[in-house]
Amino acid sequence: MNSVTIVGGGVIGMLSAIQLQQAGLEVRVIDRQSFGRESSWAGGGIISPLFPWRYPDAVTRLARLSQQIYGDLVAQLQQQVNIDPEYLPSGMLVLGDYSAENPRAWAEQHQINMQAVDRAQIRELAPEVAEGYHNGWWFPQVHQVRNPRLVALLKAYLQQSAISLVEDDPVSEILLEGPAAIGVQTESSRYYSDITVIAGGAWSGQLLAQTGLMLDIRPIKGQMLLLNGPPGLVRHITLADDRYIIPRKDGRVLIGSTTEDCGFNKDTSEQVKQQLLDYAAATIPQLADCELETHWSGLRPGSGDGIPTIGAHPAVQNLYINSGHYRNGLVLAPASALLLRQIIMRNSASLAPEDYRVAV
Repeated sequence: MNSVTIVGGGVIGMLSAIQLQQAGLEVRVIDRQSFGRESSWAGGGIISPLFPWRYPDAVTRLARLSQQIYGDLVAQLQQQVNIDPEYLPSGMLVLGDYSAENPRAWAEQHQINMQAVDRAQIRELAPEVAEGYHNGWWFPQVHQVRNPRLVALLKAYLQQSAISLVEDDPVSEILLEGPAAIGVQTESSRYYSDITVIAGGAWSGQLLAQTGLMLDIRPIKGQMLLLNGPPGLVRHITLADDRYIIPRKDGRVLIGSTTEDCGFNKDTSEQVKQQLLDYAAATIPQLADCELETHWSGLRPGSGDGIPTIGAHPAVQNLYINSGHYRNGLVLAPASALLLRQIIMRNSASLAPEDYRVAV
């Protein structure tokens, strides 16, 4: 098997393309729009699951592997392309008690560098935080990446790597011949290959349903804001009340995000905008004085338990899946792409493949 078509040009699809080309395959990537313009572009870029103790162990293991290889991956990409994705060690401060969820036991089980902090320690770490928070959890080793810049870096790397890129051409059908996939049909062309990978984000479930596989992958809308503030106003990634605040290097601050199960509707809402502004000001009062620059939404590939599907289709030969990462696509992408390569090439796997395969 020498060729592969990847459906989906987000971070998951692009990193899968890099891994499979490095394994010696001829790679094509197809996207329904410009590469990386859905959840890869729209998200926050935190290199950690939010409230990470809430996820199944399979997600934690995948996240840990990604966190271990992220720095080297970014350095490798930047050797070829002069784009800075702002991969930064911001640290992550989770405000609130959460002791009923037992995050300490989770951290000990997975050997996570996490520290409980009281009001005095919060003031030392983040004096900008409002007075009402008296305890929390501090993750000193959590990084962030400026995801639109990461998308640009990956796309430029692919363009220099003789990988075929097809944009603005939605895939309408997985082509089958007997029990095997032989490529895909788009609105404009047919593309044949030995292997087909579905990494189409929120659209993956629709495509796979054509094969009789009903995966619980559906679009979950997230709305976010971008504020324009002075550099250094917000010191760390800050989580509270199921939302987050992310400081960028240039002083801009991301506020997010909602989780709305409303199909493929990407409309933004004035009500949600005000809710996010109120949350930002309640958490870090000085943000109330910052200019609102942008309000947008994106569609995540939601999945029931948050565990992505990575591996072979259970009934169709030569068809593979790398999708369903929900809110954690940016953090899980490097490890997911590596695991997919190991499965396809039948190499020794870094993680247990059975944790991510389709349940049948």
